[in-house]
Amino acid sequence: MTLALYDTMAREKRTFVPKDPNRVTMYVCGPTVYNYAHIGNARPVVVFDVLFRLLRRLYGEDSVIYAANVTDVDDKINKKAAEEGVPIDTITDRYLAIYNEDMAVLGALRPTEQPRATQTMDAIVAMIGRLVQNGAAYAAEGHVLFNTQAYGDYGKLSRQPMDDMIAGARVDVAPYKQHPADFVLWKPSKENEPVWESPWGSGRPGWHIECSAMIEQSLGLPIDIHGGGIDLLFPHHENEMAQGLCAGHDHSIGYANYWMHNGFLNFGDEKMSKSLGNVVLVHELVKQAPGEALRWALLVGHYRAPLEWTGELIEQSKKALDRLYGAVQDANRFLGDTASPSVGYAGEVNPDTERFMAALDDDLNTPAAFAALFELADRLRLAIRDGAEGEARYHRQVLLGAANLLGFLAGDPEAWFQGGVDEGMKDRIDGLIAQRIEARAAKDWAAADRIRDELTSLNVEVMDGPTGATWRIKEPS
Repeated sequence: MTLALYDTMAREKRTFVPKDPNRVTMYVCGPTVYNYAHIGNARPVVVFDVLFRLLRRLYGEDSVIYAANVTDVDDKINKKAAEEGVPIDTITDRYLAIYNEDMAVLGALRPTEQPRATQTMDAIVAMIGRLVQNGAAYAAEGHVLFNTQAYGDYGKLSRQPMDDMIAGARVDVAPYKQHPADFVLWKPSKENEPVWESPWGSGRPGWHIECSAMIEQSLGLPIDIHGGGIDLLFPHHENEMAQGLCAGHDHSIGYANYWMHNGFLNFGDEKMSKSLGNVVLVHELVKQAPGEALRWALLVGHYRAPLEWTGELIEQSKKALDRLYGAVQDANRFLGDTASPSVGYAGEVNPDTERFMAALDDDLNTPAAFAALFELADRLRLAIRDGAEGEARYHRQVLLGAANLLGFLAGDPEAWFQGGVDEGMKDRIDGLIAQRIEARAAKDWAAADRIRDELTSLNVEVMDGPTGATWRIKEPS
C-alpha cells in the first residue's frame, strides 16, 4: 500500500515520498506555554501523533524525526510573568510540563525533538543576519523587518491576493515599513521584558522567525512534512516559508515537501480559542473522561474537516471504546490469559488488516479506520462464539495491534471498565465478589444471590469466566 497525504500547497492528495527514507522529517507548530492548553490545541497534537506512528511503522522508529516546537518568549508569557513577579522561564517550564503531561494522557508520543525558542536564539540571530545580507530584510528604528517584495512567491502557500494578506496579516502599521505586508523579525524589548543582544540592538525575535530557525537547526531544509492548524496557514506558515527560503536556501528545492493542516475544533458556532473565551481545557477534561475517549473524539472526524466539540461526542467516543475493550475482555476470559498490546502494528498487511491500513494510507482517514476496527472486533467475537481458540487468539492480537497503531487499547480492559471507581469502592466490590465465590463454593445459593443483588445495586456487573470472576461498572441506562 502507498501513503497519500493531502498537500495544502498542491491542493490535492499526493503520494508520500520522503527525500531520504532513512531520515523522514516532520515539523509541527507546538504550544505557546503561558497557560493550560485547550482541547482545540490538542487536535493537531493527536492528528500528527497518528501520522508519526504511521511513519514509524512504514520507515522504522529510528528513521523518523518529529520536531514540535515550544514558543517560550511571547507577549502573553511576558504579561503572565509580570503578573506573578517571576522570570519567564518559571512560567514556561511550569506550563510546558503540564502540557506534556496532558498530551501524554491523550496518548500522544513525545516528539523526537522539542526545540524551544529561547534555546535557539543564536540560530535566530544568525538567520536574520543572512536575510539582511541577502537583501530580504532591512533594519529600521531598532527593528528588523522581512522584505516581502524580495520573495516573488509570497502568497503562494495561502493563495491570497496581496491586499487580503495585508488586511489579514495582523502586523502593526508603522512608518518605517517599506511595504505594508512586511513583518517583524527582530524588535526592541519593552521595559522589564526579556532581552537578547543582536547586531541591530538589544531586543527579542518576532514569532515567525523562531519556527524558521528551529526547523533549520533541528531538521535542516527541505523537510518532508510541515503540519499545523489551518489557522496558521496565513500569516505564520506563509511568512515562515518566505524567510526560511530567503535565508540562503535553494528556492527550487522548496521548504517543505508536504504541507498539512487540520481543521478547526468548533464550540457552538465559533472556533475554540482563548481570545473568544470559549475554551475547554485539556487539564480539566482528563479529570472527567478517559484520555483515550478524548483522543477518539478528536479523531472521529477527518482531520481536515471542522469538528464540533460537545459532551455527546465524548460520551459516544467512550461507548465506541467500550465496544472494543469489551471484545478484548471477552477474549481474555475465553482464552484464560491476557495479551499485551503491541508497541505498534508491525505485521504485514493481509486481508484482515487491508481495510484498516488502506484507510490510514488514504490521508489519515480515521473514520474509515475506526469502522475497520469494529470489523476486527466483530471477527474476534465470532471466533469466541464459535469456540475457536486459535482464531480468537489471532484476531485479538490483530485488533490490539491495529488499535495500538492509532493509540488505543493500550490499557487493561478490566481497568478501563472499572475507571472512575475509587479505591475504597474497589475494595468493597472485590470483597463482595470474594464472599460470593465462597458462598457458591459452599452451595449457599441464597447468600450468593443476595451478594449479587447488592453488587447490582452498586451498578456492578459481574462476569464469571474460566479464570475467575471479573467486574465492570455498567453504563447508565
